[in-house]
Amino acid sequence: MRTKWKWGIGIAVVILVIIQLIRPARSNPPITAGETIHASVPVDPAVDAMLIRSCNDCHSNLTVWPWYTNVAPASWLIVSDVRRGRVELNFSEWGTYTINKQQELLKETCAEVSERKMPVAAYTLLHPSAKVTDADIAAVCAWTRSVTQSQAQIPTGEQ
Repeated sequence: MRTKWKWGIGIAVVILVIIQLIRPARSNPPITAGETIHASVPVDPAVDAMLIRSCNDCHSNLTVWPWYTNVAPASWLIVSDVRRGRVELNFSEWGTYTINKQQELLKETCAEVSERKMPVAAYTLLHPSAKVTDADIAAVCAWTRSVTQSQAQIPTGEQ
């Protein structure tokens, strides 16, 4: 019985070592200053602090890649999550969205944060400071409403 356990553990170790060779690209694409959210809309300082603390790792090109993003299979999951997050919403590429898309994303941001769907639990487990407070939610939703209302004042042809 002990021999089977030793073989099983040995095989598991070999597999863990081999999968380290499969390394997804961890990247932060270049940022064009004129395309960031800060270049497009005024961002309240409290909201900006929350975005940096709770959102930027998955929703911007400013991802901080901790040591464990070098270890498979965690690296595979994290790189995949960041890619999906950037596709859904990227604060570094905000200026590339139409005004209508920006308004949709702002409303969705308020909803997801209010329902505590974002940031996801797996992220806050590893980054406890990323948890959003009731004050964060109130600030984000007030800010998103303010921005969407000011954008609604823009004539339709400019959207």
